[in-house]
Amino acid sequence: MRAGKGVWHDGVPLAGQRLRGYQLWVALPESLELAPAQSQYLQPADVPQVGNVRVILGQYQGVRSKVNAPEGIQYLHVSLKAGERIELNPPAGHEVAWLHVGQGALSSGDDRMADELVVFEEGDLPIRLTAGQAADFVFGSARKHPHDLVLGAYSVHTSHAALRHGEHEIARLGEQLRASGRAV
Repeated sequence: MRAGKGVWHDGVPLAGQRLRGYQLWVALPESLELAPAQSQYLQPADVPQVGNVRVILGQYQGVRSKVNAPEGIQYLHVSLKAGERIELNPPAGHEVAWLHVGQGALSSGDDRMADELVVFEEGDLPIRLTAGQAADFVFGSARKHPHDLVLGAYSVHTSHAALRHGEHEIARLGEQLRASGRAV
């Protein structure tokens, strides 16, 4: 989903079902941050895979995600068996990288990572990981955003004016939904 100038949404797992999910909030370029909201729905089979790497956003080893997203972002879902290694090379120009270990444990050099968010030092060096036990994680890299970020209660923008506009639209949508009995 690209929230653009504002969107009201919810998500509820099926009753009795466990759910593990991630929300990745990405600061949009000025040209898209106040554009109409867009949603895109893909079936799990529509998410391309290279070996043990699912390509959520961007591309990996020549395989491109079907998600319509701004350029300059790579977001991968990786599963490794115990003892398995992977080297992740962020695309050219990606200076920012992070990962979150959802299950299991990883090591990079002497550092051990488990059930945590890791933000790597800025740069374009490869990231070498080893699974100490079977591990499931997301890995992202991106070009550095060219603007200072202005953070709101539920949005990220490039200026205070854009933030005010976006939050006003979210409030308007909420009022509309409450009036129709669809929101609390």
